[in-house]
Amino acid sequence: MHPHPGVGHHPQGQGPPALQIHHHPLPPQMQQMQATSPTTTAAPPMTPTKSTPPDMSHTPQSAPNQTPGPSYAEELHPELVNQGWRKFWSKREGRPYFWNKLTGESLWETPMLNRGGGAGGGGQQGFDPLTDPLGICHSGGTGNGPAGPPPPPQHNNNALKRRASEDTQNHHGQGQGGTGAPPPLKKYVLPGPWDLEIPTNVVMYDRIPTMHPHPYPEVEAMRGLFTVRLFKTYEDLCTKRESINPPAGSFNRWLMERKIIDRGLDPMLPSACAPEISQQMYREIIRDIPIKIVKPKFTGDARKQLSRYCDAAKKIVERRSASVESKKIVKWNAEETYEWLRKTVGASYEDFQDRLSHLRRQCEPHIVATVQNSVEQLCTKIYHLSAQHVKTTRDRHGQILKESGIQELTQPLAAPLARKVWCYPVQFAIPSPRMPQIDYNTDRDHMTIKYTHASLPGPDTHTINSSHLQKLEQLYRYNCFDDKKFDFFIGRVYCMLKRYSSFLYGAASPNQQEPELTQSALPAVVFECLHQHFGVTFECFASPLNCYFRQYCSAFGDADSYFGSRGSFLEFRPVSGSFQVNPPYCEELIDATLQHIDRLLTDSTEPLSFIVFLQEWKEPALQCLSKIEDSHFKRKQVVVMGMEHEYRHGLQHCIPKSDVNFKSIHGTMVVWLQNNAGFQRWGPTEARVDALLEAFRPGRERERDKVVPVSSGAGTTPAVGAGGSTPASVGSPPEAPGSVGEHAPGSTTPKTPTTPTI
Repeated sequence: MHPHPGVGHHPQGQGPPALQIHHHPLPPQMQQMQATSPTTTAAPPMTPTKSTPPDMSHTPQSAPNQTPGPSYAEELHPELVNQGWRKFWSKREGRPYFWNKLTGESLWETPMLNRGGGAGGGGQQGFDPLTDPLGICHSGGTGNGPAGPPPPPQHNNNALKRRASEDTQNHHGQGQGGTGAPPPLKKYVLPGPWDLEIPTNVVMYDRIPTMHPHPYPEVEAMRGLFTVRLFKTYEDLCTKRESINPPAGSFNRWLMERKIIDRGLDPMLPSACAPEISQQMYREIIRDIPIKIVKPKFTGDARKQLSRYCDAAKKIVERRSASVESKKIVKWNAEETYEWLRKTVGASYEDFQDRLSHLRRQCEPHIVATVQNSVEQLCTKIYHLSAQHVKTTRDRHGQILKESGIQELTQPLAAPLARKVWCYPVQFAIPSPRMPQIDYNTDRDHMTIKYTHASLPGPDTHTINSSHLQKLEQLYRYNCFDDKKFDFFIGRVYCMLKRYSSFLYGAASPNQQEPELTQSALPAVVFECLHQHFGVTFECFASPLNCYFRQYCSAFGDADSYFGSRGSFLEFRPVSGSFQVNPPYCEELIDATLQHIDRLLTDSTEPLSFIVFLQEWKEPALQCLSKIEDSHFKRKQVVVMGMEHEYRHGLQHCIPKSDVNFKSIHGTMVVWLQNNAGFQRWGPTEARVDALLEAFRPGRERERDKVVPVSSGAGTTPAVGAGGSTPASVGSPPEAPGSVGEHAPGSTTPKTPTTPTI
C-alpha cells in the first residue's frame, strides 16, 4: 500500500519538499487487507525474472546473499541493530562491511551511534547510494567514512549542459564558500531533454487515496485487446454503414471527451457517461458525410472533389429513407452541378471551390437529416460495447485481487483534514498483488519488454530506448513509495507502456491515430525558459514518457502514479504554483480545461499562474477560445507562427533521436492566465516574453547543446558514469524562509506550509 509521502518515505530525502504529509488512519478492514496482502509476505515477487539484470544503475536496495553469522550480530550495538544495521562479509574485498536494511546505506567502518537522522541517519555529510553505495566518498573525519581520501573525479572533455536546477543549487553552494561549511551532497543528474531535479512549487489541499486497484499486466493486456476490437468495430461501422473512413484521430478524441464526464471504473474505456451519444464523435462523422472535404492542391483536384460530392450526395438520398422534399432538392442541385461541369470549360480553382460551397449549403441540411439516426445509433453502439468490455475487464481484475487475498473497498474513505501540502503523486488505498513473469532483453540503446499470457494470441512486446528507461527509473525512485527494491518496476513499466500503446494504437495503423499530435511535447529549451523566467515547475498535460519535470498531471493517474503523476488535471485543485498547460486537440477537453483554470484562479488568492499553449487549428475553429478572450485573468497573448517552431514527437521514447523534433505546420497560441498575486510574481513582461519566443526558434536546442560553457562552481564535479549517464555533484540549496526546497538529508522536522517562491 502506498503510504503518504512524508520525508521518511523518499529515497535520498527526495520528495515533496518542506511540507509534512500526514498519514490517515486505516479502517480495520484495510488493516486486515494489509496484513494478509502478498506484498507483506516473505515470498519475493516474480518480476523481473530474467537472470541478466537490465543495464540500469539501480539503487542498492537488496541485501547480499550472505547471511550474517551469530558472532556478527553480537559485535553490533543493540541500538545499531534497531536502526537497521547488519554486518556482512565482502568476498570481493576480503573484509567485513555494514549495511542498513532500512535505508540501503553501506559502510566499511562501524557506524557511529551519534549519526542521527532516524534509522541509520544520513550522517553529517550526507549519503548518496546512487553514486556512493559503500560510503567510500565520505570523509574520514566523522568516523563513518573510509580510511583513505575519496578518489579523484573523472573529467569529461565534452561540455556538459547546465540545468536550471544546477544553477540554483550551485548558487547556494558558492554562497557557502570560505565559511567552513561541509561540501554539498553529491547528486545523480540524469542527462536528457528533461530536468528531474527541479522541486515543485505547487501547494494543494490533502486528498484521499484512490480506490482504483493497481494496474496489472494481464488486465492491461486484456484492456488493450478490447480497445483494438472496439476501434475495429468503429471502423467497420463507418465504412459499411456510412460509406466513409473513420475521421483521423476521432477515436482518440472520443476517449478523451468521454473521460471528462465518465464516472465508470475503468481508467481508459468509458462506461458510465450521460449522455450516451458523444457529440464529438457525432460531429466528426457528420462532417465527413457524404465525403471528407479537403483543400485540393490543383484545379483538377478541385473539379474531381466537386464531382465526387455530387455522386455521394445522390447515393445517400436514394439509398436511405430520405424525405421526398430532401430527395428532390439534393437531386436537383446535383443535376444542376453536373450540367455546369459539362458546359464550363477552363474554370478556375476558385470557381470550383465556390461551386462546392454553394452545393454544400443547399444539400447539407437534408443529408444530415437523412443520416442523423444512423450516426446516433453508431455512437450509441460503440459506447455500449465499451461498457461491456469494462465490465469484463473489471470482473477479471477483481478475481485477480481475490486470488491474491486482497479485498476491495466497498465504502469510500473519510475525507482528510483541509491542510495545505506540497503536491504529491496519486496514492492507492489497497495494496498491489504480486506481478507475473515479465521477460525483458537489453540491447545497446534500448530494452524490449515482453509479456506472455494464455489469453493473448502471442507475446505482447514493447520497446523503449535506454535514456527513457533510465528516466522512468529515476522518476520511480522519486515517486514510488511501496517498492524500494524495484521488484515491481519492470511490471509497472510494462503496464504503463501497454496503457499508452492501447490508447494511441486503437487502430493497427499508427497514422490513423496521429500519436505525435496527442502526445507531442514542447522542446526542452522552452521548458528551461518557462522555469527560469516564469517559475514553472509543473505540467498539466504530460506522461512519464514526455514529461520535463518530475511532477505533472496525466491522463492515467493509476498507471503513471509510480512515475510522478498527480492524476487528471480536471480533478487536480492546486492552491498556488506556476503551471504549463498544453492539452491535446479535443474541443471538449480544451473547453473543460479553460473552465477549470478559471475556477482555480477565482478561488485562490495565493500566487497562481497558468501558461496555456494551444495550436491554432483553422478548420474547424475552436469555439471555446472565446472563453480566453472574455477572461479577466488573461494577462498576455502571443502567437508563434507555423513552420517557425518545433515540437517533440509523441513517440520520442521509441523512435530514433534524429526524428524526435518536428516542425509544427500550425501556429501555437500562448496565453498567460494569472490571478493578481500570480501576475505580480510571474507576470509576462516584455523581456520574459521575448526570451520565450527566442527559445521557440527552430534549432535553438541543437545550438544550446553544441556550445554550453561549464563553470566549475562550488561542489560541482562532472563525471562520466556507466552507460553514458552523467552523475554530477550538485550542491543542495539551503532552505531559506519562504523558499521552495527539499528536506536536507537527515532532517526530520518539516517547515510550516508557506506560500512558495521561486
